[in-house]
Amino acid sequence: MLQPNKLKASLAAGSEVFGLINSLPLPLMTEMIGYAGFDFVILDLEHVGVNPQTLENMIRAAECAGTTVLVRVPRAAPDIILRVLDAGAQGIVVPHVRSRDEAELAVASAYYHPRGTRGIAGGRTTGFGTLSLPAYFERANRELMVVAMIEDQEGVEAIEGIVSVPGIDMVLEGAIDLSQSLGVPADAQHPSVQAAIARISQACRSGGVPFCAIPRAPGQCERWREQGVQAFLLGDDRATAFRAMKQVLASYRD
Repeated sequence: MLQPNKLKASLAAGSEVFGLINSLPLPLMTEMIGYAGFDFVILDLEHVGVNPQTLENMIRAAECAGTTVLVRVPRAAPDIILRVLDAGAQGIVVPHVRSRDEAELAVASAYYHPRGTRGIAGGRTTGFGTLSLPAYFERANRELMVVAMIEDQEGVEAIEGIVSVPGIDMVLEGAIDLSQSLGVPADAQHPSVQAAIARISQACRSGGVPFCAIPRAPGQCERWREQGVQAFLLGDDRATAFRAMKQVLASYRD
């Protein structure tokens, strides 16, 4: 059954939150991320092939560990968003949002009337009928999150319109894809990329929408904090595990 969204509550309270992308399609990894203390986990359907049953079990694992579970869908597709939320996700992350229209489509696909047009179903989201449909609609429209990822020059240019869409609960930068869109592939620290991210962050502040930063260089997290940023995505499980394994091995070899 859909639970209160701790991430959404923490953002509203002004608390600092940290998340991790879960790229390995393993419920055990999802559970581990939660018990490690991350405030939220993003299950990845954009770059990773995950079958529906595994996705549902990963969502269960996040629920078990008490962390907010979001799912990055491949695009703002109503049918995909519907299935992800019916599986129990507490929100969606939509990549490559380039316009206000795309943001509005994502919101409409995620919420019920009067906020959106999401199709109606029961199942595990209602505790198999423990929660009535009207009560679930109210809870879903209150607790679910829609996160827009800005990864293209078009999205940067449209950012003021995107953050003005009611129902966009957070904006996440995607500097690596953004670098390609700006003609400097894989250079996330390029001045043009950093200027674009600064514009995204400023638009979020002006629009009252939380901005989620991805610290990639020493001192970046501290600079974001000074600007009032409270949400941070700390990479993904593969890179985190790989660095930890190398560190352990090096400590013995040295």
